[in-house]
Amino acid sequence: MLGSRLGKFKNGKSVPIFGHNIPFATAGVLILWLGWFGFNGGSVLSADPELTSLVLVTTCLAAAAGGIGSAITSLFKDKTFDLTMFLNGILGGLVSITAGADQMSPDESIVIGLIGGVVVVYVVTLLDKLKLDDPVGAIAVHLGCGIWGTLAVGIFGELASVSQFISQFFGVITIAAFCLTTSFLILFTIKKTIGLRVSKEEEINGLDKSEHGMSAYPDFKN
Repeated sequence: MLGSRLGKFKNGKSVPIFGHNIPFATAGVLILWLGWFGFNGGSVLSADPELTSLVLVTTCLAAAAGGIGSAITSLFKDKTFDLTMFLNGILGGLVSITAGADQMSPDESIVIGLIGGVVVVYVVTLLDKLKLDDPVGAIAVHLGCGIWGTLAVGIFGELASVSQFISQFFGVITIAAFCLTTSFLILFTIKKTIGLRVSKEEEINGLDKSEHGMSAYPDFKN
């Protein structure tokens, strides 16, 4: 409903729009990785040292495996080590393990993370083919790996069974139906009233200037 960024798709092909600072992006992923320990560890809702320690181990291993999985996949697919794909692979591993972090063994968490890293790469490719603009890979990481991680609870770990997998699958369908319906109603209402997107001129000049009256990167030469 929002549409792609200007210049993202030309002649039917996706045009990369690179972020402004890869080191900052890397630092951000490392901060997220650290923060995920509190997120998953706290989700256990107990002070059981053994169970919490397991969650921290599975979380870390899945993140590392996700980065490796995406790096290897992008190398074979695109013949290059794409650092941004590696970073999103780490996040994909974290998302993939979250649903069952307290149910998986360390070995299983590595497998789940590796698959999550692969999922990230191919969902990014799919979105480009569908001409859907996902600036930071959020759909690939959170939707793609979120679905995979939810289903993985029924495949690996203590609760793995056919009935559990079916329950996880229906959970995915239910959440999808709810989110699609509510987000469509909210976005449609905004689009028809105050507008969902800035003007072409504002997008070209940047929202720092149009909304805040300043630039994050002033030209000190003038």
